[in-house]
Amino acid sequence: MAATTTTLSTFLTDWALDGATRGGVAKTVEALAASSIGMSELVAKGRLAGSFSRVTARAGEFDEQKEIDVLANESILEALKAAPVAALASEESPEPILLDESAPLLVATDPLDGSSNVDANVSFGMIFSVLPRHPSSTGEAAFLRPGSHQLAAGIIVYGPQTVLALTVGNGTNIFTLDRDSKTYILTQPKIAIPVQTAEYAINASNARYWDEPIRIYVHDCENGADGPRGRDYNMRWTGSPVADIFRILSRGGIYLYPGDSRKGFHQGRIRLIYEANPIGWIIEQAGGHATTGHERLLDVVPTSLHQKTPLICGSCDEVDRVRRLYTGLGFKGEQSPLFGRRGLFRAMT
Repeated sequence: MAATTTTLSTFLTDWALDGATRGGVAKTVEALAASSIGMSELVAKGRLAGSFSRVTARAGEFDEQKEIDVLANESILEALKAAPVAALASEESPEPILLDESAPLLVATDPLDGSSNVDANVSFGMIFSVLPRHPSSTGEAAFLRPGSHQLAAGIIVYGPQTVLALTVGNGTNIFTLDRDSKTYILTQPKIAIPVQTAEYAINASNARYWDEPIRIYVHDCENGADGPRGRDYNMRWTGSPVADIFRILSRGGIYLYPGDSRKGFHQGRIRLIYEANPIGWIIEQAGGHATTGHERLLDVVPTSLHQKTPLICGSCDEVDRVRRLYTGLGFKGEQSPLFGRRGLFRAMT
């Protein structure tokens, strides 16, 4: 290993020199990373390790809990026993799980995001958020704070490479797992998402349920060089948010999971506390933007542990364009009334 190599442990140790809170955060991130290394080895075996996609329970109105979800959750719980964490909020548990009531930190996580793609051999991973402990609670109320309160956030992608995108508030850094040494190595320090992009990620099968701003945005992209955008766009969608978000971190783009008119989807499908908030902070720390369409994502105050939110994030020019469509400002001076579904009489002046 080269002398200039920076491991995750070294990175966190150097960052944590200022104060006890940082030291606790560093220890917690390392525990989560250790859990992910074990999971990376397990999922790489695929069917050789069993039927990961076997449904064990129904975790919510639309989500089935699979065997791999349970294994990932148990791995995180075990790893956090050695970290200064008071309670864990997980997608796999209806209520927070108490770990050490006197500890100074909280962790919120989706232990295995994109588990529906396991059998298809499509990338999936972990999302996590580290928060300061609430002074008077370790229950659900302790987690009901906006994403701007986060102390660390990360996504881990199990793919051809296992990678960790991490922010502790000093930019977003990418670490790649060295499988030989079982160590995360800093490979892309302080990445910057390109301001502009020609890629968007959305589930187009839901198009008939979208609201007007999303319809207009996607329709303009579909019209490409012949439409008001004046250039061609590509659509990408994997069904694993961590994979789509990592692609945006790597080369730019915009991710859209808006609310729509389907029953149960008026606020989208992404969970605010343990999915959208860590993703939003990672995106912002890489120079991008994250919004619900109506407000900055990290300013939203949660009202329940498993609350859903619309999520639109990525390259700032594209995210800002969608936001202006929601406010109505995007209709004026940015788009020709001659194109597409809007027509001459639907353009605002």
